[in-house]
Amino acid sequence: MSKPGDHRDFAAPEFRTHRRKPTSVSVEEIKQFPAVDRRRGPGAGSEQREAGEIAVFQELGKALTSSLQLDQVLRTIMEKIDEFLRPDNWSLLLLDEAKQELYFELAVGKASQALKDVRVKVGQGIAGWVAQHGEVVIVPDTSKDTRFFGKVDEKTKMETRSIVAVPVNFRDTCLGVIELINCIGPEGFDPRDLKLLEALSDFAAIALENARHVKRIHELTIMDDCTSLYNARHMGVILDTEIYRSQRYNYEFSIVFIDLDHFKQVNDTHGHLVGSRLLAEIGEALKTNCRLIDFAFRYGGDEFVLLLPQTSKENAINVARRLHKLIRETQWLKSEGLNIRLTPSMGLAAYPVDSKTKEGLLHLADEAMYQVKNANRDRVAAANMGILPMEGAVAGEGAD
Repeated sequence: MSKPGDHRDFAAPEFRTHRRKPTSVSVEEIKQFPAVDRRRGPGAGSEQREAGEIAVFQELGKALTSSLQLDQVLRTIMEKIDEFLRPDNWSLLLLDEAKQELYFELAVGKASQALKDVRVKVGQGIAGWVAQHGEVVIVPDTSKDTRFFGKVDEKTKMETRSIVAVPVNFRDTCLGVIELINCIGPEGFDPRDLKLLEALSDFAAIALENARHVKRIHELTIMDDCTSLYNARHMGVILDTEIYRSQRYNYEFSIVFIDLDHFKQVNDTHGHLVGSRLLAEIGEALKTNCRLIDFAFRYGGDEFVLLLPQTSKENAINVARRLHKLIRETQWLKSEGLNIRLTPSMGLAAYPVDSKTKEGLLHLADEAMYQVKNANRDRVAAANMGILPMEGAVAGEGAD
């Protein structure tokens, strides 16, 4: 498998090995590769090169300690690979752990933009082999290596004659692969160049791991661990934003409170671990049955909140009834053979018809929900309308 503008795969005659398991950094979205000023000059003398390498490491060390901006560190690494190793093309592929695929995060060289949507399965081609085995691979002649994956060359219309592929490893985890195309001369790939490439790979791994930790820390501040829904703290932020947006553009929106009736009985009967898995399954069902623009939150305990942008009160009632029907008619944790049944009490309020403030909307929706709980439960209520009749439950969509 190969990568940059001139891409194919990496294979391995000479190789160094750092064993790593394929796990990795998930990527949110593939963007245009940044343009790079290719600064190749004539090969430097030994002393000049050594001084240059020391300067590179100082620059990268400073970037890693002074900035959490992944793009800045990766751009520096990209420029130094181009400057010192002078391949025809090169690329950085990252591992999408969920899909077990490599995708091109960076690519430099002719036709590199053709690679931005290309994905390679772990184990496929030379890059995939490197990601799977966590070992360096050097292929002087791709025509003689059976692992070579020619589809990338078909995509880029380039010819890959040789490949050097190095895993980007952090501890025992492979985060991706750096791949250099057509950089092996008649005398092979200089061992000193390989050491430099491996060092740059280590810097890339540290930068990627730092970025992953920052992302995870941010997620922990806004996500609920049990359900993977947004938490109550983040709900306040989103609600403020939605009020501002709706005021500016004259939109309506609605919020729906959901409380699971007698949920304590589930914990008492089956234990808290089952209760947690039940909450997670219901949270996933709520996300699945809402639009992409809707927000689902775990408010606390067995309470959930939905925020439905650009949704009138009438349409929110239809959504609430549909979800009420879903929750009460589903056999939960069926895959575990438990077939748990439960009912929800639900309340809703809408902006601006019921209130124009965050506090007012939350209070009215919560009050409507408790109106149901203090009656016979298992119903839907709306602010300033009371408990709604069961008949007329219509499956509707969220938006106007």
